[in-house]
Amino acid sequence: MSLTRKPRLAVLLGDPAGVGPEMGVRLLARAENREACDVLLLAASSVLAAGERIAGARVPVHTAASRDALRFEVGRVAHLALREPAAGLPPMGQCSEVAGELALDALATATALAHEGVVDGIVFAPLNKHSLRVAGMQEEDELRFMQGLFGVRGFVCEFNITDALWTSRVTSHVPLREVARLITPEAVADAVHILDTALRRAGIARPRIAVSGLNPHAGDGGSIGREEIEVIAPTIERLQRDGLEASGPWSPDTVFIAARRGDFDAVVSMYHDQGQIAMKLMGFERGVTLHGGLPVPVATSASGSAFDIAGRGIARADGLQHAFDLCLRMAGQAMR
Repeated sequence: MSLTRKPRLAVLLGDPAGVGPEMGVRLLARAENREACDVLLLAASSVLAAGERIAGARVPVHTAASRDALRFEVGRVAHLALREPAAGLPPMGQCSEVAGELALDALATATALAHEGVVDGIVFAPLNKHSLRVAGMQEEDELRFMQGLFGVRGFVCEFNITDALWTSRVTSHVPLREVARLITPEAVADAVHILDTALRRAGIARPRIAVSGLNPHAGDGGSIGREEIEVIAPTIERLQRDGLEASGPWSPDTVFIAARRGDFDAVVSMYHDQGQIAMKLMGFERGVTLHGGLPVPVATSASGSAFDIAGRGIARADGLQHAFDLCLRMAGQAMR
């Protein structure tokens, strides 16, 4: 079945005080990206101009003040100009309420347009979660913020992807002291199921999923914690009976060695850094974060806002390019 139109992706420039604007400009300055789909850039004009200045590149845009005036042209970006900050752009390399407000405005606008069917996917440059919270975000991260706006009540999860290896996690942006109580049979099963579903949609007929333990050495038979014995292992056994190719609990300090070797298609980690450190070591600049469980694909680079190099024009856009490619592929598949 052929598509009646190209997929349409919303592109956001991330935290305006970080490397997001220059990364977004580099992404959209590439003609092949603008020709692959309809691109809708959501950004204040001043943020776009700053990104162009830092990146030393220009993005051909047709700027509109309202969505009714948007025009999509081959090779040209439709730009919806969002509100300008009253006091001007925030200082580079610093968390601020203004930076968070600009980023939240773009996220909320993109979510509304996706909810209405105007765009088929969302790609955003790196954000800074502290700035988002200073600006008033109550949720633990932007995924849960968008989940609320979409009205999604089911399980959502960040997938981290480096090359062919995917991860999901049972807990995400929560303090470490809260992790153990959040490792429940339902949470572990949800993290495995959502990853299995996503991999099947990506073309892997029977995903091989490794489930990590929580404790050192996966608990060492209960001598270093009992979560593996009481929660994780029984959940894996139930998933296996349901037909999923899940295994574990594997020792957290070696499971990614086996995954990198190709023994697994994906790893379910128990908390944020357990998986993130390993994945970023495998390919920090190539990594992608995909927000699973939302109605449309939402992707970003795995790198952060990088305040230490913001404004210097040296940030690479490799991870954001991979996020764009993945989001475009998934949006196109959903339209068929």
